[in-house]
Amino acid sequence: MATYIMLSTLTDEGRKTLKERPERLKEVNKELESMGARVVAQYACLGGYDFVNVIEAPTNETMSRISMELGARGTIKITTLPAMEINSFVEMLQGKSAGGS
Repeated sequence: MATYIMLSTLTDEGRKTLKERPERLKEVNKELESMGARVVAQYACLGGYDFVNVIEAPTNETMSRISMELGARGTIKITTLPAMEINSFVEMLQGKSAGGS
């Protein structure tokens, strides 16, 4: 599975929903699982983003669907970044295959 970083910012409606129903965060994580992804880590933040999520998903298409589904609700604005483990990045720079051969 590929790794993605999802940065999200709550809208006014999202802040209202979360204040009234904080358990909604865990419900959304279960929804992601039903769409084929898995939340590996999740952090609430201060600054430009309200949440940082590390997500594993099988394809870019799966992550695109998740981003569209969540963003269409009007409660969050999302930026999704594909991520690469540092060891894989170094191997790529050294001209080795992703599998380390």
